[in-house]
Amino acid sequence: MKRKILVVVTLMGLAVMSAVAGMNNPVVGGQEMFPTKNIIQNALNSADHTTLVAAVKAAGLVETLEGPGPFTVFAPTNEAFNKLPAGTVDTLLKPENKATLAKVLTYHVVAGRLSSHDLMNKIKEGNGTAELTTVEGGKLWVTLHGGNQIELKDEKGGTAMVTIANVFQSNGVIHVIDSVVMPN
Repeated sequence: MKRKILVVVTLMGLAVMSAVAGMNNPVVGGQEMFPTKNIIQNALNSADHTTLVAAVKAAGLVETLEGPGPFTVFAPTNEAFNKLPAGTVDTLLKPENKATLAKVLTYHVVAGRLSSHDLMNKIKEGNGTAELTTVEGGKLWVTLHGGNQIELKDEKGGTAMVTIANVFQSNGVIHVIDSVVMPN
């Protein structure tokens, strides 16, 4: 009987440890993000990024973001897109605006895999500001807000805060942001 109890307790302990170990991946949009999946595979599962996914599809960027990368993606949430003036998203999603949409989206992507630690090191090296070149060709500036939260500044002077950092993917990393950044 003692042996049976020991076996049951051991199995329960293993089950709990397995469940806890599985929770180490970040949760974005109510879903766990897996480092073995690519940027698109994980984004498709996030309820907070349905607008971004629709935009990536409309811009014809799915294949690129499924590619090997690596990419650093500053991923605006649905709420971030909702901050744009009324009608902006609908206008950008029209087929005739595909080039403009692609420009806006690729402005959110930097070549390479830059973790928040990497970004903070760049900020330190830049005496408080790091300048990043986006895949679109524009510049983004990265600073620390309040000493510990990463903030982006775009070419138009707009800002976005990183709300979830270091969502590692098989082909890069996503940092969730609370506003859409805009190129010139």
